[in-house]
Amino acid sequence: MNILEKIAAHKRVEVAESKEEVPLEALELLPHFKRKCISLKERLQQFSTGIIAEFKRRSPSHPEINLEAEVEKIALGYAKAGAAGISVLTDEEFFGGSLDDLMQAREAVNLPLLRKDFIIDEYQIYEAKAAGADVILLIAAILNRNQIARFAKTAKKLGLEVLLEVHNEEELERSLMPNLDMIGVNNRNLKTFEIDLENSKNLAEKIPAEYVKISESGISETVAIKELQKSGFQGFLIGGNFMATNDPGKSAAEFIKELKG
Repeated sequence: MNILEKIAAHKRVEVAESKEEVPLEALELLPHFKRKCISLKERLQQFSTGIIAEFKRRSPSHPEINLEAEVEKIALGYAKAGAAGISVLTDEEFFGGSLDDLMQAREAVNLPLLRKDFIIDEYQIYEAKAAGADVILLIAAILNRNQIARFAKTAKKLGLEVLLEVHNEEELERSLMPNLDMIGVNNRNLKTFEIDLENSKNLAEKIPAEYVKISESGISETVAIKELQKSGFQGFLIGGNFMATNDPGKSAAEFIKELKG
């Protein structure tokens, strides 16, 4: 069982408990549920840098990135830095996040927010909407084609955009369908945790033009982004590179300034 399978197995237990504690009808009554979402896709098409700055405290490969991080302060820093959007890790067991982090980020900034989690049930899509997300992540490696289609349709019904994450050509080919807005290529090998930016470049030409292309994981230098832009990427999800510093907002600002420079 690789780490992704382990996370998905735990998530099924977690979601079952959440359904017991907070029924779907209760989620629909929360204030953000009726809020009109902000388009991340449009912002990535408009922003020359396309940085999606991520908030996360830890990960399976890096257990202590920034354990005391304050989401409101960092979200404001990312917004001031000029990020096109913000990704918020809401998984608690493996990443130290929560839906409260997403809600605090929503109160702090008026940017598109991605709920970064491991969605294996439609209930989580309703959770995302109720907590203030604009975009959900669907991970092809843990979902079959029917699940992706069903979850994407539910997201669209709620006004959310959909980012589909793939790791290889097989996942990409079996997962392309309507109701997806963005395709993210994860440069991390989930079996070895090795990073290879060539993964994004190799898959770029196989992603149809109707989808905004996003490169995820392992981006730490502006030169890498400039190379990826040549392959048609408009979004770049960066987390650890900012979060591992004393001031993630400042680090993002310096990175974006250099990228524009």
